[in-house]
Amino acid sequence: MSNSDQARVQSVNLPPDKVMHKLVSLAKRRGFIYPSSEIYEGLSSCFDYGPLGSELKKNIKELWWNTMTRRHQNIVGIDASILMNPRVWEASGHVASFNDPMIDDRTTKRRYRADHLIENHIEKLRRDGKDEELQKVQSAYENVASAEDSNRALYELIIAEKIKAPDTGSGDWTEVRQFNLMFQCNMGAVADKSSIVYLRPETAQGIFVNFHNVRESSRMRVPFGIAQIGKAFRNEIVKGNFIFRMVEFEQMEMQYFVKPGTQKGAFEAWREERFAWYSTALGLRAEKLHWYKHDKLAHYADLAYDIKYEFPFGIEEIEGIHSRTDFDLKQHQEYSGKNMEYIDQLTNERFIPYVVETSAGCDRLFLALLADAYREDVVDGEERVMLKLAPKVAPVKAAVLPLMKKGGMGEKAAQLRDELSESFLVQYDDAGSIGKRYRRQDEIGTPFCITVDHQSLEEGTVTVRFRDSAAQERIDLSRVREFICEKLV
Repeated sequence: MSNSDQARVQSVNLPPDKVMHKLVSLAKRRGFIYPSSEIYEGLSSCFDYGPLGSELKKNIKELWWNTMTRRHQNIVGIDASILMNPRVWEASGHVASFNDPMIDDRTTKRRYRADHLIENHIEKLRRDGKDEELQKVQSAYENVASAEDSNRALYELIIAEKIKAPDTGSGDWTEVRQFNLMFQCNMGAVADKSSIVYLRPETAQGIFVNFHNVRESSRMRVPFGIAQIGKAFRNEIVKGNFIFRMVEFEQMEMQYFVKPGTQKGAFEAWREERFAWYSTALGLRAEKLHWYKHDKLAHYADLAYDIKYEFPFGIEEIEGIHSRTDFDLKQHQEYSGKNMEYIDQLTNERFIPYVVETSAGCDRLFLALLADAYREDVVDGEERVMLKLAPKVAPVKAAVLPLMKKGGMGEKAAQLRDELSESFLVQYDDAGSIGKRYRRQDEIGTPFCITVDHQSLEEGTVTVRFRDSAAQERIDLSRVREFICEKLV
């Protein structure tokens, strides 16, 4: 690559509070995400993925699926039904206790998770190094679960610590109340109690109820895992931050069944592997990723960590890793009357397996990738917007651009586009100046632009232009597919 081919790129520092506004605008304008049913004024916190968004989301899911099921010989996948027998949700505890403690701000009329307000306050104390106050608040928060009135205990802790709303700074709080998050609907012609079913609020239970089906049909031995990608639905009271918190979302979950007593070793192994995946497989900046250890555990867990990403609006969860003990299988054994024990054929041991869960939000990860990739810079004196997506994640892998449509260049470029399209998504663009076409591709994250010019017709070579550096390299036309494939590894 010669010095003359090296473009002058100057980065532009963008305040985090402006990034989300720009991302939402770009997402709609370029076909990543649209407001759902927009011509009817939309529906709160529901979104549609456009042509580029559906492609990017597919890439995320494929990378996760291949990592989980192709690289681990003892993990298989399923696709369970969204609608299940309602007794599943009775056994799991969702019917009786799938509630969030919510608190309202009288001044702004906004609603918040009371426990999240306290957890964010605890995290701030930890970052600020206020150890004495941190221990006091943590101790009080841990005692909430055993309080006679947990809602009142949460309220009193928020008031005592003078905790304010993170987005407005207001804090004229109401009492804490509980809201159930499951969507209820009716199956059949008669709408009575016997016809009630629920939209699943998580994908995990479809795995648990199929534990023996999968084990027997796939001849799996503990330890083994079951992976699933699917839609879940929660009647979230607190929604917002674009696609970060929605009522309809997609989960990527894996439940790993282990012998009791070995769960901590399995937990640490999965914790290490999952954290590394975000930077090595997806290209997220490692400094934006954070661990959060749960001090207050769910009733079914004996250990829990979250992987959090530093979004423009704050550090928030993108994946949970939980040691769920044997709670789920025991519950389904009790409610169904079916034996959920595993028999080790080598030792004749009988036990109900413990479970280590990895649960990632596909939509949240989509947003993390957009936020992580968004850049504004200046190339040779011209401003541009760029999505610095890893090539294997980018929706469009390459763009083929004829320098001019006439003189056979258009036909040659179209032929190359057709050949490359057999392997990956490629765009053809001949509208406007070559500089404007480069900018359009930079904005959607296309890593490579292949320009067909006079030399292409005479010598059989093309120019590859690199998105990140705007540098260019001349390669043989016959090597284009191989070149792109090498960059996608």
